[in-house]
Amino acid sequence: MVLSTAVRLAASRPSGRSSLINFLGKDGWAARLSAPVPAPVAAPAATTVAASSAAAPAASVAAPQPVASPINVAPETVTTVPPSMYEDTPASNMRKIISRRLTESKATVPHFYTSIEIPLDSILSLRKVLAKEFDTKVSVNDFIIKASALALRDVPEVNGTYDAKSQSQRTFESVDISVAVATPTGLITPIVPSTQGLSLTDISAKVRDLATRARDNKLAPEEFQGGTFTISNLGMFGISEFSAVINPPQGAILAVGGGERKIVPGSVNVETGEKEKPRIQTTMTARLSADRRVVDEATAALFMGVLKEYMNQPKLMML
Repeated sequence: MVLSTAVRLAASRPSGRSSLINFLGKDGWAARLSAPVPAPVAAPAATTVAASSAAAPAASVAAPQPVASPINVAPETVTTVPPSMYEDTPASNMRKIISRRLTESKATVPHFYTSIEIPLDSILSLRKVLAKEFDTKVSVNDFIIKASALALRDVPEVNGTYDAKSQSQRTFESVDISVAVATPTGLITPIVPSTQGLSLTDISAKVRDLATRARDNKLAPEEFQGGTFTISNLGMFGISEFSAVINPPQGAILAVGGGERKIVPGSVNVETGEKEKPRIQTTMTARLSADRRVVDEATAALFMGVLKEYMNQPKLMML
């Protein structure tokens, strides 16, 4: 039996401020180690039974004691909200499909995410010019769709799908962007076909028409089934950034937040050493959710960089 270090607390010093700690010395340890270990004491019941068995080996075994009746345990009471205070609404067919597909996506698709901050001042200035001089109204979302289409054209690897059965990646020449639209029955993604060849005004009219008919549940199946890439924009709801779930078999989806005014430090000219003054800039956060089986990290970074370049120079979208 190995003993741990023993410490004895003695009485306090006369001053009463501290206790005197005495450690066992060599002699004390020798006495401790040589002391016999006391034998374990048998339980009284076992001793009695053993003694009775030795005294009367032929005696019959005592009758078992009556078993006490089981204790009545009250069932656990769960406090719930009274039915009068809530209402159960059966899930619509659309919500059931959304639930099944997105659960399958998160469980089977290897998501990874890349984010980038994109300045919006150039687009905001161009919108004012278009509205004032050409009486043309296009939204920031229209610019985002157009810029994404051109970026997908330039980086076609992102404009693809993945077939889990054949384990093959498929890329498309045509950019068919699905635009997420919130409806009373759930989220639906109508498709803007051949987006890369449409002008800003064409995209604006097409999205407005699709969104209206989507909320009225008047879309044909081919208008919302398919697509090569999805854009979900929550900026108009005051959301600054979020992560979207990929819509299989598509390989990626872009989540767009709202614009925020931030103070940006001025850049420094390396040759002259001149410093620009800090300025206020409107920026938005875009986050790409990509399927690692279709897109790798370098390709996603390239796509986000091209997207930012088009958004930074919106005049390129009009060429």
